[in-house]
Amino acid sequence: MTESLMPLPAMAQTSASVPPAVLLANHLKALKLPTFAREHEKVAFEAAQDRADYPRYLLRLCELERIDRERRMVERRIRMAKFPHTKSFDTFDFTAQPSLNKALVLELARGEWIEQRRNVIALGPSGTGKTHAALALGLAACQKGQSVAFTTAAALVHDLMEARDERRLRMLQKQLASVKLLILDELGYVPFTAVGGELLFEVLSQRYERGSTLITSNLPFDEWTSVFGSERLTGALLDRLTHHVHILEMNGDSFRLASSRKRQNQPLPRRRLNPASN
Repeated sequence: MTESLMPLPAMAQTSASVPPAVLLANHLKALKLPTFAREHEKVAFEAAQDRADYPRYLLRLCELERIDRERRMVERRIRMAKFPHTKSFDTFDFTAQPSLNKALVLELARGEWIEQRRNVIALGPSGTGKTHAALALGLAACQKGQSVAFTTAAALVHDLMEARDERRLRMLQKQLASVKLLILDELGYVPFTAVGGELLFEVLSQRYERGSTLITSNLPFDEWTSVFGSERLTGALLDRLTHHVHILEMNGDSFRLASSRKRQNQPLPRRRLNPASN
């Protein structure tokens, strides 16, 4: 008896009639290696010029693929964070904020505090760069491989109340709890209703020692009750937020006001805020 032969895969049956370059392009596309597909000919030419062996040729391609893949992942994390603008510390004027601990900020940009599930609270008057610093720390977190979500306090409370009315609150809470870093901007500009304050409290409580939260506020801690409308709720929230926290005090002059005064060549009035810190 002759052994029955297994049928060849369709790919193998047709490979003889298809040019190798076409097959290679199809394989690399199926394997999701776009940089291999785009760069293999150029790298092969360079490898031949350098008399590089096959392992070095493959190593160069793998390095290019990995660099490109990491770049795309960072871009994806930035899109998912929903930053209103992309900011970095390269454009942050530390000299205009002498109260800000620059060494601490640059240390935070390394991202270890997120791995440690610590929090950051930036306090200071409007226009002192709190949002810029928050965006820069968020960008650094994305570049370090961390998932980030950015929102204003008012927008988040609105989304939570809307989700509650539409019976999808638990799903939204789960999404907020899953990100490594939640950035809550402009806490204190708009007071919340009792329900809104409780919903925000629940989100922040769920993140306690499970994920990092960065909050910017124009109010010192002893005035947060005016936002949440409840001393009990505010006290419980601050107890959780400040258990593991880095506080950034930004009491300098407003960047926007300084720029406007400079254009008009007018003297700049000084403003001070002395937030309480734990």
